[in-house]
Parts: sequence; structure tokens; C-alpha cells
Amino acid sequence: MLTVCLRSALAFLRPKFRPLTRNRTPMIARIYRPAKTAMQSGQARTKAWVLEFEGAAAREVDPLMGWTSSTDTRAQIRLEFDTKEEAIAYAERNGIPFRLSEPKPRQPIRKSYADNFKFGRREPWTH
Repeated sequence: MLTVCLRSALAFLRPKFRPLTRNRTPMIARIYRPAKTAMQSGQARTKAWVLEFEGAAAREVDPLMGWTSSTDTRAQIRLEFDTKEEAIAYAERNGIPFRLSEPKPRQPIRKSYADNFKFGRREPWTH
């Protein structure tokens, strides 16, 4: 009898843990291949596929320092995969809803450095 009362008292004092996904909307992940930045001419860091979570909570501005902050910690996660299929398999295996963004094919413009100095230029050459 004493042990039953003690167990019920301990069960009453034990905090009730709920899964974090309850009462929260599922966050949608975005799977994409990053584009080349304007500050680089090479193709570095554009071959891997990236899985990032879209922000669910709005960012807030700290009134004292002016820094931006958010309560959304999933927005800090960035996972890289070698192929698109690996990223999709990871999202499906973990039950993550995702949105897939296919990269646009590059269409480089062929230019010749010698065209800057040719005789029949349309614009005058300046330094």
C-alpha cells in the first residue's frame, strides 16, 4: 500500500514530456543546388545539393542592440548531399516534407578578350 502511494506521488511529481512536433506545424525543407555567386568565377561549392528548413517564425529585432534573433532553431540547419536522390531519400526517411528546386542550366556568354581592342568597336575604348 505504501509503495503504491509512493509511486503515484512520484508519478504526479514527474514532469509530463510531450513530443516537440505536437501543436506545431511541420516545417517544410527546401532541397536545392546552390547557384554560383557573383563574386566568384569558378564552380566551387555549387556541385552539392543542400537541404535547408524554411523559417517558420519571424525574426525579431532586439531593442537594445538592434540584432535580429529568432526562436526557430531549425533555420540554422544546413545539410549537404552529393546527389539529389540522397537528399530526397533523407527527407523521406525522416518524415520531412520538402520542396524541390531544380537548378536552371547555365548559358555562358562567349566573349573574346581581343574584342575589347578591335578596330570597329561601337563604343570608344576608355581606361
